[in-house]
Amino acid sequence: MTGSDARPVSRRLPSGVHKAVRPGCALLRLETTESREGVLDGAWWPRSRDIGAELPALLSALTGHLGPVTRVGLDTTAWEGLPTRIVVDDRVVHVDSFPLGDDTVLITRGDQDVFSLLVVPPDTAPEAADAAMAQAVRADNVTQANQILIDTASAQVPPE
Repeated sequence: MTGSDARPVSRRLPSGVHKAVRPGCALLRLETTESREGVLDGAWWPRSRDIGAELPALLSALTGHLGPVTRVGLDTTAWEGLPTRIVVDDRVVHVDSFPLGDDTVLITRGDQDVFSLLVVPPDTAPEAADAAMAQAVRADNVTQANQILIDTASAQVPPE
């Protein structure tokens, strides 16, 4: 038996993954072709707005699917204690602040390969989070992150 007889390991998400959605989860739709047609490449539902506690696990998981991540773009007003860099799996990842809204995080692999993830607010009800994340990972999704959150009642309601 040669090494070529080994079956390749699939990195696709299992079909039942939507049933396991909970705070701290990320759902991804990673297309390796140049014509990524959907607006978003995935969704992330952090447990809190503490970026130091939330970002390492996300980046570690993404590295397993994308390879080394070089940059992360976040809205500084949406996160507590946003650093300029973070070390994940012994690699430095630069953290950039962008006014893109608290509903999106940009992940850069290499120099120019950018993946856009919907960010579901931490206090979102599980049913709404599931709906928002499912919409974000659809290959034919053309709806922007903020509208997905509004449509699925996942958007944070300002206090009265």
